Amino acid sequence: MKVLLFANTDWYLYNFRLSLAEALRSKGAEVVLVSPDGKYRDRFEQAGFRWIDIPLVRRSLNPLAEFVTVFRLVRLYRRERPTIVHHFTIKCVIYGSIAARFANVKAVINALTGLGHVFTDNGAQARLLRVLIQKIGKPFLRSTQVIFQNPEDQLGFEGCGLVEENASHLIRGSGVNVDRFKPCATRSSSDKKYVLLASRLLWAKGVAEYVEAAHLIRQQMPEAVFLIAGETDPGNPGSVPQAVIDRWIDVGDVEFLGHCDDMQALIDKADLVALPTYYGEGVPRILVEAAASGKPLVATDMPGCREIVEPKLNGILIPARDSRALANVIKEILTDDECRERMGRHSRQLACEQFSDMQVINATLQVYRRALPVDSPTLLSPGAPAKGSEAYSG
Repeated sequence: MKVLLFANTDWYLYNFRLSLAEALRSKGAEVVLVSPDGKYRDRFEQAGFRWIDIPLVRRSLNPLAEFVTVFRLVRLYRRERPTIVHHFTIKCVIYGSIAARFANVKAVINALTGLGHVFTDNGAQARLLRVLIQKIGKPFLRSTQVIFQNPEDQLGFEGCGLVEENASHLIRGSGVNVDRFKPCATRSSSDKKYVLLASRLLWAKGVAEYVEAAHLIRQQMPEAVFLIAGETDPGNPGSVPQAVIDRWIDVGDVEFLGHCDDMQALIDKADLVALPTYYGEGVPRILVEAAASGKPLVATDMPGCREIVEPKLNGILIPARDSRALANVIKEILTDDECRERMGRHSRQLACEQFSDMQVINATLQVYRRALPVDSPTLLSPGAPAKGSEAYSG
């Protein structure tokens, strides 16, 4: 059995779906990773996976270029002859589903990992893309199994008739390794309080609101340190320009760390993790990782964030685009040690009980089994119970 995983960046496959690829391989499947070229290709090879480059311009609307991309996918699928194809993110879902139909791939899994700027931006390009998805994508999507990360996205697609209800599945997030991401055994004795935002530097991720909140808080709490980990995303039209980031750096209220490979160490340093997003999220991975690490969370009252933040229990939800509300909540949590400890314990418990990577992988394999023809090999047998499900008690 051959399983092909296709995403719009190699970064996404490596950081969010490598554990799925490893689980599939452990069950006897041949796994092929497909994405545009990037800096993770050598890491795939080191992990023992075959990776194939497929050019994909995420912002392109050139009809000829898009046709060529679909044609390349058709040729790739016909050459590889996968048993299952699993597509991630909206463009890969649409193009991959079209290619799979023409290549006669029987089992097609589509993962809507959030709706992104296409469904949240009101610009002319985004509106055109939404129309194209509904007009062109509908007949191809309706013959596939579709995975959503939050119920709002699921109900929206079902309501538009883009997805059959009996082929629609809710799997909240991409999962987190709760044995790797866990509460730090030792705490810093520093008087400083650290707040972390880890995200691509997009306007819709609430970066500007976070910077403004940092400015408001540091006027009263100069010991508060605000960190941002992440890079700009040239493939996204909502990326924050470097000139704006440079101005924020000059002001000095926020420390920009750039890309960080060791997210566990960075989260360990934080007293709380914030994500004031109004982007089309699935379930934000950083919030799940922070929850597994026993951190209190501050996020916006938006789809996806509501799945991992339980108000007053492990964090607080605030209105979108409200930097003052963000500042007030962050200050409230930073100045209450007991609140942070209580919220951190609940975060850990929630992550272990509902968001571990093994739970997500086992649920995904159930969708695979549903997509396969009845006479297919049964290599994808149900997995073992999730590991690391113990709640944080320290």
